[in-house]
Amino acid sequence: VLFNEDDSSRALEVPSDITAWDVCQLFILKNHCVNDNSWTLIEHLPHIGLERIVEDHESVIQVQSTWGMDTDSRIYFRKNYAKYEFFKNPSQFFPEHMVSSSSEANGSLSHSQLIQNFLNSSTCPEIHSYLHIREQGKKTWKRYYFILRRSGLYFSTKGTSKEPRHLQFVAEFSESNVYTLVSSKKMYGAPTIYGFCIKPHKLEGTRDLKLLCADDEQSRICWMTVILQELFSVNGVVSLTLSLNRSPLSNTNFLSDRAYGHLPPPLPLPPGSGNSENSLVAMDFSGHKGRVIENPAEALTVAVEEGMTWRRKSCHRMNAYGSPNLLQNPTPFPAIHRIQSWFHHRISRDEAQKLIEQQGLVDGIFLLRDSQSNPKTFVLSLGHSQRIRHFQIVPLEEDGDLYYSLDEGQTRFTNLIQLVEFHQLNKGVLPCKLKHHCARITL
Repeated sequence: VLFNEDDSSRALEVPSDITAWDVCQLFILKNHCVNDNSWTLIEHLPHIGLERIVEDHESVIQVQSTWGMDTDSRIYFRKNYAKYEFFKNPSQFFPEHMVSSSSEANGSLSHSQLIQNFLNSSTCPEIHSYLHIREQGKKTWKRYYFILRRSGLYFSTKGTSKEPRHLQFVAEFSESNVYTLVSSKKMYGAPTIYGFCIKPHKLEGTRDLKLLCADDEQSRICWMTVILQELFSVNGVVSLTLSLNRSPLSNTNFLSDRAYGHLPPPLPLPPGSGNSENSLVAMDFSGHKGRVIENPAEALTVAVEEGMTWRRKSCHRMNAYGSPNLLQNPTPFPAIHRIQSWFHHRISRDEAQKLIEQQGLVDGIFLLRDSQSNPKTFVLSLGHSQRIRHFQIVPLEEDGDLYYSLDEGQTRFTNLIQLVEFHQLNKGVLPCKLKHHCARITL
């Protein structure tokens, strides 16, 4: 039985050796979903507050066999835009201050060379940073300097010392898996919301869970990524990450079938388009011939003028709906954003962050919501550089008309739909374009 985000479910009859990738493809076909390589299966264990992505090669039946008889464990069919993000830009998963060589011979290698060695071989870099750990059998947490090596996970009993006599063994990775803590503060009293744990396969309770907590999302992603690769290696599975080869002639990632029997087909690109938005340039088509705008200040001015032109055109369209004053005489038209899948009404800041993290913290993932601190404003929550930023959208009234703005009125839009569509094509004041909307109900 697979569950959707709205807790509806569908039963599937499948062979015992079916993989998670096969189940995803089957569910995509049955539900007529767009296959954009972001659909994934999520193992959710609510009784102990854990969840994780089920890897493409894993047997779904084997995953279910690790559950206890009396638990309400589930497998969700969910969007996760970060599913293959590691293959597009692996270096962003390894902050420079957390990575070093695991051998003296490679001590002089640069950060990029260490990552490249990790991708091209089974050589594991040494990961280190401060983490919080919950003391065994207690409810208290302590902060230590942790080091991950091929032999396992350790913390230092003396500051940041890596000498063997100062290292305390925490966990090794055979017969285990790494999970995200869904409610780290509420269920486990963790000092931050960035919790994760190492859980033995057959464990049903919390007795032998290794509960850890990072200081930020970037650190948690790094730890979980490398631990996952160690789990692959220790359990005798050739990791998809370790079999990754990058073409020197393009940004295309070629994934080896040594790890998976089935690979996602590459998404087609429009003719003449590049893989990087950095290849896009500002153009001026006001004359007989188009020209490239090289001056950044001029490009920004043109973008603002386009926004104002778009607003004026939209004003003419709105006149047909008869709404001269949207503040004093509201009509159904300006509230049309409330039926958009990217609008999430009155969810809190924490709920917005959790929802975005669940569906993959990639650049450009976003949602809009009502502001809790100011009932008349809205908030755009946007993922960028493995962080979530929140931008206030302020309503402005001028000459009896209502506009919305992200930049204190410099660029104005007549409704939120227009604002979203504009920033899907232009960054404007945002750190990146809006790319993937975060939907509460995926089907």
